[in-house]
Amino acid sequence: MRIAITGASGNIGTALLRRLTAGGEHELVAIARRIPDGGAPYAAASWHSVDLAAGDAAARLAGPFAGVDAVVHLAWAFQPSHDVDYLRRLGVGGTAAVLQAARTAGVRHLVHMSSVGAYSAAPHRRVDESAARDGIATLAYSQHKAEAERLLDAYEREAGASAMLVSRLRPGFVVQPDAASGLLRYGLPGFVPARIITLLPVLPLDRKLSIPLVHSDDLADGIARVVERRLPGAFNFAGEPPITRNDIAEAMGARPVHVPAKVLSLLAAAGWHARLQALDPGWIDLAFAVPLVDTTRARTELDWTPAVDSREALRETVQAMAHRRGAGSPVLRVRSGLDQLRKLVTSGPLGNRRLP
Repeated sequence: MRIAITGASGNIGTALLRRLTAGGEHELVAIARRIPDGGAPYAAASWHSVDLAAGDAAARLAGPFAGVDAVVHLAWAFQPSHDVDYLRRLGVGGTAAVLQAARTAGVRHLVHMSSVGAYSAAPHRRVDESAARDGIATLAYSQHKAEAERLLDAYEREAGASAMLVSRLRPGFVVQPDAASGLLRYGLPGFVPARIITLLPVLPLDRKLSIPLVHSDDLADGIARVVERRLPGAFNFAGEPPITRNDIAEAMGARPVHVPAKVLSLLAAAGWHARLQALDPGWIDLAFAVPLVDTTRARTELDWTPAVDSREALRETVQAMAHRRGAGSPVLRVRSGLDQLRKLVTSGPLGNRRLP
């Protein structure tokens, strides 16, 4: 099967390349704004540089999409968090470009990476794939994920019986050790030593936290099963058990201390508006609003079972963060404290910098 993957150099894309190259039966076309230099698993795919936020993205996808059986659309952005217009151009506009290019190329199956963040707020509730999808109002990521799904809804209504097969994947928070440095960049300024994450004596966090989490390799296995079995519709993916505040504290070797979510959000907002840290405070809101997910459909129709316990996935990733682990792609590169300090001095505070 010939499969095109947008965002193939990221957290999920790297895991999916590992999964799809394991058997050697697929021809892989990889698409990213910045192409990895090589090495496993990236060398197994043919690469194309396309910026999905650009106005000509659909036209530039024509070549990579020619003759493919399925497109797996993973590309998304989390930074720069202050540039919401850019994030929407990539997330929503990029999805529109992928949909248009796939239709023009006659692709038979589009697999879209949505998120648990597309669901309406329902903390501590288990929801299946029929739950409301309005996102949460305070986080652009959540709103954009819900908006991208509405594009797919409109396409399926308009195209009717002639519609390309569309699948939507809604995982919980996705982690793996190889993405540790990349994930840490979203929440900790690069000039702060990564090792601090396992040296904090206390973890100030609301005791009510409960979030779904899945290892990237388990999610990649689910994606591969959706592609290979050509199953349409939505699928939730999450490991068990849900992650709590105490699980995070244990993984970090810290003592949990209750601090209300509203206080955490205000503190995050102060640092974000001052451009001292890159974490949009809406992520705090999402963590305490996100539902848990029912994965019955994935388990029964895909025969999918996560191989990694969610607490173990968290522990592995936290340790990898402390040891500055990364992978061989620009997105997952090992963070450099000296490099980030240089950028702070030469380029200004976080959130003021232009994309490379």
